[in-house]
Amino acid sequence: MESLNYREAVQTILKNLVKNRSNSQTEVQLIFDTERDRYQVLNIGWQDLSRVFGCIIYVEIKDGKIWIERDGTEIGVANELVELGVPKQDIVLGFKAPYKRKFTEFAAS
Repeated sequence: MESLNYREAVQTILKNLVKNRSNSQTEVQLIFDTERDRYQVLNIGWQDLSRVFGCIIYVEIKDGKIWIERDGTEIGVANELVELGVPKQDIVLGFKAPYKRKFTEFAAS
């Protein structure tokens, strides 16, 4: 059985997210640092008279696991990774406090 490439899985999910986003007032930008395995989706622009600049998603691949440090989506990046075949024990919800992670279906660290 061929091993799933976590870099490709993360990039695919983030590219699809940006493609399906429809807010003409702001720009959604992808930032891929493939050398350090850091992936980010930013929302940048103006909404009426207010400046918008924020991180929607931030993911890192560390020690063979996918660490989701920020997830501002409804579906959840972790759920999308599982649908692509990433085992739950290889996904860490870094945005949850370490003591709470053991109560999730995903890896604690």
